[in-house]
Amino acid sequence: MESRSDANRGVLSDQQIASIESKKVFFGHQSVGANIIQGLRALIVRDPRLKLKIVNSADPESVPGPALVESSIGQNGNPRSKDEDFAAILDKGLGRQGGIAMYKYCYVDIDASTNVQQMFENYREEIEALRVKYPSLKIVHITVPLTTVEPATRAWVKTLLGRATERDADAKRNEFNRRLRQTYAGRDPIFDLAEGESTFPDGSRSYFIRDNERVFTLASEYTTDGGHLNEAGRLALAERLLFLLAII
Repeated sequence: MESRSDANRGVLSDQQIASIESKKVFFGHQSVGANIIQGLRALIVRDPRLKLKIVNSADPESVPGPALVESSIGQNGNPRSKDEDFAAILDKGLGRQGGIAMYKYCYVDIDASTNVQQMFENYREEIEALRVKYPSLKIVHITVPLTTVEPATRAWVKTLLGRATERDADAKRNEFNRRLRQTYAGRDPIFDLAEGESTFPDGSRSYFIRDNERVFTLASEYTTDGGHLNEAGRLALAERLLFLLAII
């Protein structure tokens, strides 16, 4: 099912590119994040004006000058390990140095059995501790990525058999994302990865209805395996990230 959303962001201006390239950014992630990094590198090839330096390192403080420093953090399926790795990386020096830092969970970090309230509370406490410890650091929050889901009839059969469905898991991811937006919108920058993943190229949204509410899902045009991003998805999300970094 689809609804309308404004997803046409146009072309980066020279001023926006200059703003992006003047910043030190750390991005902690796993595979979907790596997809976005691939998208950024592709955009650099496509636009000769864009000369963003991308460096793979778990020690961003050691990278001189402005750059987008990226690294894998934690273990998939263990969101607390990502909280801890992110904090440990900032403790190496970037936190005191200042700049911009962000990290994301993966869709596999939330399934149908996840206690979303507790997971979000752990995240909120970690962020607040970092905010106190490193007041000059700007933290960007990232919504949890989504997946495609099975057809309604297949989900119904799974439910009858007492099995968890992909729809159950995406509903939990949507719950986490609602909490994140409600807590930080208007206070801190948010890279709304989930919104980008669920927005088709024409601006419509991918979702299903549960309890009279929309549960957003990964748009089928952006994936070949139901979770990771294909070329179109990589480019769409990388572009969204650049537009956000331009205004922070």
